[in-house]
Amino acid sequence: MGLLGNDLAFARALTAHEHENVMALGNRKLYAADTHLLSEGDRSGHVMIILQGWVTVSVATDRGATRLILGLRGPGELIGEMAALDNHPRSATVRALGPAAAQVIPGDAFRRFLAQHPRVSGLVIRQLTFRLRSADQERSALASLTVLQRLAVRLTELSRAEPAGPYTPSAPRPAPLPAGTVVHLAQDELAATVGATREAVAKALRLLRDQRIVRTGTRQVEILDPELLALLADGHQE
Repeated sequence: MGLLGNDLAFARALTAHEHENVMALGNRKLYAADTHLLSEGDRSGHVMIILQGWVTVSVATDRGATRLILGLRGPGELIGEMAALDNHPRSATVRALGPAAAQVIPGDAFRRFLAQHPRVSGLVIRQLTFRLRSADQERSALASLTVLQRLAVRLTELSRAEPAGPYTPSAPRPAPLPAGTVVHLAQDELAATVGATREAVAKALRLLRDQRIVRTGTRQVEILDPELLALLADGHQE
């Protein structure tokens, strides 16, 4: 399973010259928490590079108001590239988890840039391939793992995510975080990341609390025993 983007975010894979040029194509825009940066079905064609904060990528399901979170994107990551490249409607909704900032680049300008910079075009292809493989893994996990197993994998993954600080091209990727790491998602949001009901996730969290692996609060899960949680997750990813 994989909810986060590649180990090396798109903008961090650029050279200094490429980075300067691609950022010059657009403008910085700020977004309040819960704001939609992109909307599923929309015909817009611009792309965005996340500068600060985290956003969720989600799609509607057959259950009406229920949404399935496909990914979490953070500083340095490129979003919206599919609609920019194939001129089809947006395939997912991107929503800010908290205050966020992004560089907004017109689709035409981005396509011209890729045509003139084959190496950068290759980075976009690599990203699309990575996300396709990740989606395949997600479908496999939904079919084969229990809610508890999927939740252990997800919490382990999120606890290792880099902090949502401002994006800088040279910022190093941090090491896995220690006990006390807090995942800032509500139970319904966690449920959406593992393709389960809120009730099922609440039951799984209760089991983890009983074993003193996590502690829950309002819109947050504190990881008390990351090693045990990782063992539970790793034991079901073979």
